[in-house]
Amino acid sequence: MIKRSSIIIILIIALSCSEKPMDDKYNWVPINVTATAYNSLPYQTSYEHPAITAWGDSIKPGQKWIAVSRDLLKKGLSYNTMVKIDTFDGIFLVKDKMHSRWRNRIDIYMGEDVKKAKEWGRRKITISYAVPKDSLEIIEE
Repeated sequence: MIKRSSIIIILIIALSCSEKPMDDKYNWVPINVTATAYNSLPYQTSYEHPAITAWGDSIKPGQKWIAVSRDLLKKGLSYNTMVKIDTFDGIFLVKDKMHSRWRNRIDIYMGEDVKKAKEWGRRKITISYAVPKDSLEIIEE
């Protein structure tokens, strides 16, 4: 007789195997950008609401969020776009936008750790952003 816990484990494995990996659902488009870092402090963001992004999200330390220059919005890095940054693990989300004076630039959120942000400085890096594959293309695979 099969135990109930064995059935649950088999179901979990079966369900997890049926989902497509994230890389199968998206094309990752590389782009070279200048990257800086920022903190949720009044003198770096907004004196009135330093923890509120330009789109109205509440930001807090530990979140993997970035701000993008407005020209990158037009290239596909819009609100909630997933981004891989070549020098960091994990996926970042586009949750903020920068002042209109910046071009081809991202700002990586580093909580309230000003020292870490200053050590990062300004660098030219390659990022990749997720573009959903056509739903017909996914079905054909």
